[in-house]
Amino acid sequence: MSAMNARLAAPAGLLLLGASLAAGCGGGTGAPARAGGSVRAPAATASARSTASPSPSPSLSPSPGRPSWPVVAPVPPVSPALHQTRALPAARGRVLSAEMTDLWAAVVSGRPDLGLPAFFPLAAYKQVKAIADPAADWHTRLVGEFSLDVMAAHDLLGRGARRAVLLRVIVPEAQASWIVPGVCANGVGYWHVAGARVVYRVGGQERSIGIASLISWRGRWYVVHFGAVIRTAGGGVVDQPAIGPGTTGPPGGC
Repeated sequence: MSAMNARLAAPAGLLLLGASLAAGCGGGTGAPARAGGSVRAPAATASARSTASPSPSPSLSPSPGRPSWPVVAPVPPVSPALHQTRALPAARGRVLSAEMTDLWAAVVSGRPDLGLPAFFPLAAYKQVKAIADPAADWHTRLVGEFSLDVMAAHDLLGRGARRAVLLRVIVPEAQASWIVPGVCANGVGYWHVAGARVVYRVGGQERSIGIASLISWRGRWYVVHFGAVIRTAGGGVVDQPAIGPGTTGPPGGC
């Protein structure tokens, strides 16, 4: 990945990795026609707008009876009876905004469970992964790593977590590639994009962290690896923290 504007100092014991993905797992067979874009945070979570970004998605409000902090938004569930499509997810929209709102709620609160609506669904993973027990892999490896990465991002925010405001999520849609069946032990194809950026403000300063890997299911983006795809040590990972919006990508991986 290209150099960030600046690096953030991490708490002791926190592992910071780039979003470079495993070589040889790209397997892209088609190039999307749309350019990258960004999804805005709902009005309840963002008080400042960047004039350089696309128009905001419709604002979302928390469901009745849910706590006012952290802000969460309803995400449509996935039906286990439905199958994958070739629809390329948009880089902005109401559902993606809801997913990213819940992901941010998990980070600022230190509660990974709040971010699971943004995470690749088990019903989809059982169809995608051509391994002996995809359900066990989802529960023990993917969700376990996601939880560690959420807590690492929470620790990075430190005492500023409650004051951190989500501004937007930048998805480099133009870098998305279609992963064909048979690549990376997958039995079903899907769209993949690496190095999306979660942009937030804390203490009057704009900062960002990355999302290592988003993959598609039926025209929607989901987080499948938050901090890193390849791990060289135990514990949670924060993907490319930076002052400012950082740099998306690079393309590749699966």
